[in-house]
Amino acid sequence: MTNLRGRTLFITGASRGIGEAIALRAARDGANVVIAAKTAEPHPKLEGTIFTAAQRIEEAGGAALPLAVDIRDEGRVARAMAAAAAAFGGIDILVNNAGAISLAGTAEVTPKRFDLMHAINARGAFVCVRHALPFLLESTNPHILCISPPPTLDPRWYAPHAAYTVSKVAMSLLALGWAEEFRERGIGVNALWPRTTIATAAVRNLFGGEEVVRRSRRPEIMADAAHWILTRDGRECTGNFFVDESLLREHLGVNDFSDYAVDPAAEPMPDLFV
Repeated sequence: MTNLRGRTLFITGASRGIGEAIALRAARDGANVVIAAKTAEPHPKLEGTIFTAAQRIEEAGGAALPLAVDIRDEGRVARAMAAAAAAFGGIDILVNNAGAISLAGTAEVTPKRFDLMHAINARGAFVCVRHALPFLLESTNPHILCISPPPTLDPRWYAPHAAYTVSKVAMSLLALGWAEEFRERGIGVNALWPRTTIATAAVRNLFGGEEVVRRSRRPEIMADAAHWILTRDGRECTGNFFVDESLLREHLGVNDFSDYAVDPAAEPMPDLFV
């Protein structure tokens, strides 16, 4: 498979950032994209809504279904999956992109914030996979892609923000388990993480503002890497923890990443966990 024409992607958190970029890359192939995200009304600090994303997807050549979904709500997830399948005849690909982040130590992270991160990063991904599964099993080349890092036991990634790290590694460990659980059923399950910070609202608001954004890469690098994964045969490409730069270098022959840079003259800032 060389493109995603006619395929249906259910992408969580696709109203902006990496999720929207993956959606737009698929739309250029003529894919159907379900935008499952919380932002239905404009937010003062966050650019984009499910409806602005839908408009961009359609302008790029795809079909869009914007759905207001909080993945902590299992009932809403189940209804969204059913609506997606009804609109497009099934679901071929699930992208677990939605996430919550707090880069703070134990004394600063409240139990409420801890619960939020785990409810979205780990439980939310689990709920989405559970309710997408019946539809994925009907696809000719089903995929699950988690935007989560290679699993690690390196304590330097836990000490500064243990609560957040555990929640993201939990998603990665779920992906590891799903890859083996669904191997014989033909579902490709992989994870993808950026080598550098990506210019998203989270990076701007939580990582240090415009200076960090200047040293970041655009979300399109993650979209191009995701596109390569999602056009593989899921029976052969599964159980991998990809890093965007390494994937593009090894499989697509990319050696110059300046086109992805917000500022090509700036030294790229490494992301967490790599």
